[in-house]
Amino acid sequence: MAYSSSSSSNKLVFFLSFLLFVFSNNLVAGETQKVKLSLYYESLCPYSQKFINDDLVKLFESDLHRITDLMLVPFGNAKVSDNLTVTCQHGEEECKLNAIGACAIRTWPNPKMHYWFIRCVEKDTKNWESCFKTYGGEKAIRDCYSGDLSKKIILGYAKQTLNLKPKKEYVPWVTVNGKPLYEHYDDFVAQICKAYQGKAPLPKVCNSSALAKKKVLKLQVSYADETFHY
Repeated sequence: MAYSSSSSSNKLVFFLSFLLFVFSNNLVAGETQKVKLSLYYESLCPYSQKFINDDLVKLFESDLHRITDLMLVPFGNAKVSDNLTVTCQHGEEECKLNAIGACAIRTWPNPKMHYWFIRCVEKDTKNWESCFKTYGGEKAIRDCYSGDLSKKIILGYAKQTLNLKPKKEYVPWVTVNGKPLYEHYDDFVAQICKAYQGKAPLPKVCNSSALAKKKVLKLQVSYADETFHY
């Protein structure tokens, strides 16, 4: 009798676990179903900063992150010499902050984790170290930055950025499933909703009147051929 009761309990737990799995699977898109949103940026570009602080935050302030696979690539308009020296458009400090961002991504692979740290850095690049007090990760990120690892990661981002097809023209450079949004990069929310083909329901934000297309008055970007600051 005791055995029968135990068996029934196990079956009930399994059944409830199965229901939870099915329910969760119907609410959150699987990794292969998610829309890939990629941002190629550089840390001291004011337009990249604005996009990260004011626009990209919509992913996590709504339920849009459920169907989105976010990838941040901190390299931007930097250049790599024959001896693998990286020169950044806005000088050495930008190279440092790009590397800090790269190390944050390595420390917290989950976009929900590293986005908030990087946003904190981009909101106040003069006092970015205060972000450690809020989000932690100081030892891992500093160790990554001070060793060879950060350069290795940045060179990987360089290859990824320089091999884009079609080629990146400026930053911020935003792609959805590999297709650039060009001057309509601030319309990324609507484009994600449009591109999603998964089984989970569309996020509420996709049915929002806030998706009305904005008129671009002036393209706010930093071009690759603008004067470099060494």
